[in-house]
Amino acid sequence: MEPHNLKQRGRQGNGEHEMLMVLSDEYKDKHRPGADHSVYAMPAHQANRTYSAYPVLAADTQNASCDPTDFSAVTLDSGVEGIMRSRDFVITAALTLASLATRLYRIGRRANVSWDEAHFGKFGAMYINGTFYHDVHPPLAKMLVALAEVVAGHNGTFNFKSGAAYPEYVNYTMMRIQISLYGVALVPLAYLTCLQLNLSRSMAVLAACFVLFDNAICVMSRFILLDEPLLFFTALTLWSAASFQRVSKYGRQFSRKWWIWLLMTGFSLGCVMSSKWIGLFSVIMVGIATVDDLFRKYCNLMSWEDIACHWNARVVSLIFVPLIMYVACFWVHFRLLYKSGTGDHKLSANFQARQLGNRLNSQPFDVAYGSAAEIRSMYDGPGLLHSHIHRYPGGSHLQQVTCFPHRDVNNRWLLWHGGDKGADTNYTIAPIEFIVDGDIVQIVHNITGAAMQTSKRFLAPMTSSHFEVAAANSTDWDKGTRDWRVEVVKQKYKKRRDKRIHAMTTVFRLRHVETGCLLRVGRQRLPTWGWAQSEVTCLPNSTGKKDIKSSDVLWYVEHNINPRVPKDDLSRYVSSNFFVDMVQINIEMAKTNNALSPDVNKYSVLESRPESWLFLKYPMRMVGWSDTGIKYYEIGNPILWWATALVCLFYPLRLVYWALQMQRKCSRWRSLREFLDFWDNSKFLWGGWALHYIPFFFFGRVLYIHHYLPALYFGLLLLAFELDHFFKSWRRGRYLHMAALCSGLLACVVFLYFSPFTYGWDRPAKELAGRQWLSTWNIFHDLYAM
Repeated sequence: MEPHNLKQRGRQGNGEHEMLMVLSDEYKDKHRPGADHSVYAMPAHQANRTYSAYPVLAADTQNASCDPTDFSAVTLDSGVEGIMRSRDFVITAALTLASLATRLYRIGRRANVSWDEAHFGKFGAMYINGTFYHDVHPPLAKMLVALAEVVAGHNGTFNFKSGAAYPEYVNYTMMRIQISLYGVALVPLAYLTCLQLNLSRSMAVLAACFVLFDNAICVMSRFILLDEPLLFFTALTLWSAASFQRVSKYGRQFSRKWWIWLLMTGFSLGCVMSSKWIGLFSVIMVGIATVDDLFRKYCNLMSWEDIACHWNARVVSLIFVPLIMYVACFWVHFRLLYKSGTGDHKLSANFQARQLGNRLNSQPFDVAYGSAAEIRSMYDGPGLLHSHIHRYPGGSHLQQVTCFPHRDVNNRWLLWHGGDKGADTNYTIAPIEFIVDGDIVQIVHNITGAAMQTSKRFLAPMTSSHFEVAAANSTDWDKGTRDWRVEVVKQKYKKRRDKRIHAMTTVFRLRHVETGCLLRVGRQRLPTWGWAQSEVTCLPNSTGKKDIKSSDVLWYVEHNINPRVPKDDLSRYVSSNFFVDMVQINIEMAKTNNALSPDVNKYSVLESRPESWLFLKYPMRMVGWSDTGIKYYEIGNPILWWATALVCLFYPLRLVYWALQMQRKCSRWRSLREFLDFWDNSKFLWGGWALHYIPFFFFGRVLYIHHYLPALYFGLLLLAFELDHFFKSWRRGRYLHMAALCSGLLACVVFLYFSPFTYGWDRPAKELAGRQWLSTWNIFHDLYAM
């Protein structure tokens, strides 16, 4: 029989006499007091889904020691399941009160818009007044800011201009208090999480104190920001995942408690991912732990039926639930922001046309001759048909015709009759004629008066197999012809499938009358002389392209102006798909996020790089630094940051060292189970730190020191975990409580020492020069001012 866990399951009978036998020789260690070496057996019909990938001992559910200093036995009671026990309820309540005191003390002292309140306070107000905006972050945390503003009685009229004084009707203190509550919850969550990770109560309290007495986490809890909701959901994810792991190891599989913690983990992942994309690191953390758990179940000869049940449970809870949460947040986001704003141009024209007050919403539905129109390509990316005064450096040397993705006055074209009639007609007094399928039109640039044309004599500058498309004034008409035939391909609005060209709903081709080529745009970009805009060409028949309904040759009128034609409400004719809009806004969020790149030639006192975060090299000034103004400095507790950095950096080295010891049969661990317990409880902490820190080295966007705070939370708990592990094994835990007390007092003293930066300093910064422990700290002067 194998010396480690061996599960033998009888499969021959279906009655109650089938037995599940679990033999665990790993705990037959004479040095472990109170161990019960008996074999635990139960009827298989009761245990069919209660076993896990870990050994189950009678000592785990019986004979549990109540002595908090007895760390020898791994039991259900070592590490509390919740806060229902009186002792843990008192500790949790005390930690919560202490957290309230540190976070809310003088929270409304600075009556001006501070740091990123200028962004996120404004976004919260936009939910109240319904104005659409664009931002790089998912909407959940910002909707929580909006909720705080609603509770505080804000009417959505204040625009949160940076540095502006809050007016009397804006209860900014109440807003800050509500957001700070997410930071308050971090402290009790740290305690409860550490209990689930099998830390002693003393060290679990110490871990909570580390979070309580970190100046950086505290100061970021005192303003209207997204960081505290993000940290709260990150901590909630860790607590839920740790609780589920504990129930999965020592409890009944697929029980009510098992499902609650699994679904709670999925819910937390959905919330953290919907607050900031950094939450994806938490998703990866839980995903890796899940794969590890399921792999062990497979290795422990679990039946295929039960493995399938476990996989299905994880897929539903840890994939579908977070995705549903993420999608639901955007659904609410779109429903609340129903008015046109600065950000709706990032989405499709159909979406814009349904926004109240958008210019696409109110325009003539039928396009008439003489209208000034903006023509958009159906091909994703290039945008609107465009021209400007700049000419091609070769070919015809005429005015360039391109596609430009943004709104611009040069996107507007006049639609005239073809032939000589177009230039001779006065469209302000002539009878109104609507453009229909098969009509021949001229497309004249509204600003320069040049007509779009093409000719076989000139090839496109980039795509040489196509003809060049240019715009020619009357003096250059001999270099090409200007007539284009409109060919309707599709009428999107089913109730008006006539031959007329309708704004937003009619998809058409533009075929050059003389050459027979089709107006086309692709992904080819012009060089610097063309301002890197998309190349517009005319696709000849000789290219052999058979699919003349592909999006690169299809166009539609996005907007048109004609004072003689009454405007219509286009929201009646167009519709947008929610899922398409959600995907598109996420793509635009990614583009905007990538565009936030730092200027390497310009120094910023606010920005920092990940290599400087570990040892707190560059704290950050959050507000102006005048002698009389209230100043806040985002600086962490140096002792905690430095100790956390050392613990996190040495953790993987220790694992390698222990692995080599095991390979040489000289391990310090008394059993594989003991090491697996250590790994299971520490993998979330170090893995969470690594996943929330290392990826930032590969980010090209602007970074600030507060981007390290999620990783710091994991690191602070890992610091307490390592202290707990060391003092449990050293002198059998004799000095554990004293070590926890001394460490907590040291963290508190350093926190108080740097508290003027946390709670605001309204005197000259030079008076705090003694608190500059590193030469790189710009406490009273900027060392790199330029």
